[in-house]
Amino acid sequence: MSITTDAFDYEACLHACANQSKEALRELYLEESGRLMGVVFNIVKDRATAEDLIHDVFLRIWQKAHTFDASRGNSRSWIYSIARHLALDFIRFSKRQVTQSEVIEDIPDARDGDWCERINSTHWGSTSNNRVQDCIMELEPERRSCIYHAYVNGYSQSEISDLLGAPLGSVKSWIKRSLLSLRECLG
Repeated sequence: MSITTDAFDYEACLHACANQSKEALRELYLEESGRLMGVVFNIVKDRATAEDLIHDVFLRIWQKAHTFDASRGNSRSWIYSIARHLALDFIRFSKRQVTQSEVIEDIPDARDGDWCERINSTHWGSTSNNRVQDCIMELEPERRSCIYHAYVNGYSQSEISDLLGAPLGSVKSWIKRSLLSLRECLG
């Protein structure tokens, strides 16, 4: 069975990786490394670190491909969750400190309807996909900021709490309610 098709077969590729196929890992790298780099870079904000983490992502895929279970989720989502978790772990373990000057620069202006377009399209979709942007802009400013910091900047809930000067419980609630609102809006 060929791994290279018009529509890349991520599941077959992961099964081949689980069977120690170096060619499958190479195909997966060629297919996804660029997009994964964008996701990781948006979180760590440093190209050299992001490149190191991409190496770790593919090493982890190689080592853990046998644990992928299609009944629990999408194969491509599994790959991206590995990348996102490694990047977030890097941030947490490096004990990144957020200064007050970062707070002012990073919080999107609630009146600014174009902020979604300025950030990487891998998170919110391109400008042709206004539905996501419209749903995000329907959120209250605090909730929109929480989603932005959690999913674009990769901040933990406690870091967001510190950034916004809001209680941790409120931040957790805002994120949970915002995700439910977005799911409902996107239908």
